Amino acid sequence: MTGQTAKIAALCECGSAAVRQVNQFIDHGELWWDAEFTCDSCGTYLCEHAGPGAAPDDVRVALLAAHGPARLRLVEPVSSLVPALKVLREVSVVSLSQVRELVEKLSHDGVVGTLSEIELLKTRLRLRGVPVDIDR
Repeated sequence: MTGQTAKIAALCECGSAAVRQVNQFIDHGELWWDAEFTCDSCGTYLCEHAGPGAAPDDVRVALLAAHGPARLRLVEPVSSLVPALKVLREVSVVSLSQVRELVEKLSHDGVVGTLSEIELLKTRLRLRGVPVDIDR
């Protein structure tokens, strides 16, 4: 299972410093994320979220800051980018024109995201015969 964790400083309702741990991972072919809140001073522990789907921006930002981005690129030219278009359309909540831009990036500078996001794309693209690999 590919996953990453980041810890974010937070403030508890009791006024003490607390920790928010965020995670993103792939489970059974789906992108999942969760967030937990812990305060050692008052003993508060909360599971803020656990489930499938794209992580919110604050979670992504924390993961990217802690681990850096992963970049997915084509490793060799392909005769057709239609399979890549289909995969990116399936996994992205973006317009068709934005998917075309992502495929263009895949062919040149690469598509950037968290390691879990990029691993999921890599797996799905390879299943459709698109030769891609990850740069770190």
